[in-house]
Amino acid sequence: MTYQSKITEANQTIGAQSHWDGIEPQSVARMRLQNRFRTGLDIARYTAAIMRADMAAYDADPANYTQSLGCWHGFIGQQKMISIKKHFGTTKGRYLYLSGWMVAALRSDFGPLPDQSMHEKTSVSALIEELYTFLRQADARELGMLFRDLDAAHDAGDALEAKRIEHAIDTYETHVVPIIADIDAGFGNAEATYLLARKFIEAGACCIQIENQVSDEKQCGHQDGKVTVPHEDFIAKIRAVRYAFMELGVDDGIIVARTDSLGAGLTKQIAFTRTTGDIGDLYNGFLDCEAVDATRLGHGDVLLSRDGALVRPKRLPSNLFQFRPGTGEDRCVLDCIHALQNGADLLWIETEKPHIGQIGSMVRRIREVIPNAKLVYNNSPSFNWTLNFRQQVFDTWAADGKDVSAYDRARLMSVEYDGTPLADEADERIRTFQRDSAREAGIFHHLITLPTYHTAALSTDNLAREYFGDAGMLGYVKGVQRQEIRQGIACVRHQNMAGSDLGDDHKEYFAGEAALKAGGAHNTMNQFAA
Repeated sequence: MTYQSKITEANQTIGAQSHWDGIEPQSVARMRLQNRFRTGLDIARYTAAIMRADMAAYDADPANYTQSLGCWHGFIGQQKMISIKKHFGTTKGRYLYLSGWMVAALRSDFGPLPDQSMHEKTSVSALIEELYTFLRQADARELGMLFRDLDAAHDAGDALEAKRIEHAIDTYETHVVPIIADIDAGFGNAEATYLLARKFIEAGACCIQIENQVSDEKQCGHQDGKVTVPHEDFIAKIRAVRYAFMELGVDDGIIVARTDSLGAGLTKQIAFTRTTGDIGDLYNGFLDCEAVDATRLGHGDVLLSRDGALVRPKRLPSNLFQFRPGTGEDRCVLDCIHALQNGADLLWIETEKPHIGQIGSMVRRIREVIPNAKLVYNNSPSFNWTLNFRQQVFDTWAADGKDVSAYDRARLMSVEYDGTPLADEADERIRTFQRDSAREAGIFHHLITLPTYHTAALSTDNLAREYFGDAGMLGYVKGVQRQEIRQGIACVRHQNMAGSDLGDDHKEYFAGEAALKAGGAHNTMNQFAA
């Protein structure tokens, strides 16, 4: 609805109440436009439709891939989306990622924790709600400034400018975008997964990522010791998430099925098998087993019948069973196909390096069965991108017979190689990695899980070095404030960003001329008006 139609609607409601004379329809219209999403479910339904449309656009042309950055606080997510709108004029194709790793490391009441699902499970849904609170506030703030500009145009008698601003209000693009939210391995059984998924969706999540690790043995995807579950266990949790979406009326909610099988060599359970070749049998077929003599069994041995013979799965003292070495890719492909056949929408394959050839080879095998299979991919800070890509270029050059004698492959991270032809080619491959892998490896969505964790640490280190050193206050002014002013960073006017002007608007709505407003001539934020 347009600004003027909102005013008309409010005027009709107010006019029907003789004792509401102090309520201004224009103010009501503004507040309604500034609060477009009244519940988290409104957000989930709205963003699910966006993400589904983006998936269809990617299917038509892989150049339409999408991106996100992981954000660990509402303010970080808000500033990211404000920056995207400022630099690119639209939020199209840009999402937020909510990382369980960052929740564990930064948002747990226990203090910093490893990524092992030890943090409070509801801290993740609370962060979803917080992120959307900050994004909605960004809408309210930006629209509030447009309303002030509209009033100024009316006061100046500039009808053309007023019309332009009204059009900007009517076509306003929200900061609210899809969130891909990490539910880890579900924090328990399928019922626990369902209950937590409900909390995610009610907070606004349209997309939930779930992994096939054992919930109580969960490890970060880039650490050792990962343990997977049989397919039927994982599918039960995917169904639980789907039921949560459908119960809450978000029928087009998106499920990302993540497999850690590439780096997980262990399972906690032997899968139940009904018939030869069923999914349980295929899962068990990857177990590392040895033939046994039925007359010479060890006490407590666990045995399997395989093709009429008895075999003993290799079992560790931890009571975990080993998979055969070298089966990771085959298990990943099976995981992905089965997940897509049983309710998942997108895939996540956690790899040990960012290598388009490796990712693409698995996706091509998956697409032989599911032609439109596509990935969400972690452009992880756990990868040493510089070293990985320099080594990839080194290996390509060596295979092509090019002279690489000037380079030591093991030391390619060294600064001495910066600016060399090999380093320049590696940087170009990094620059185009997302575009190239979207085209060649079926990656629909690229995310960086932990970028703002690292940027917060880096910027704080830089400020601490300067401010507490010889630069003193100049360390802050030159390194932070001067850059904010010159780069047009919105939060240089931090009172405005925190809602001071919004509060002034509301005070005027509520109290009229009696309002005691903060944004007067003596507000030091006016120093940044220029």
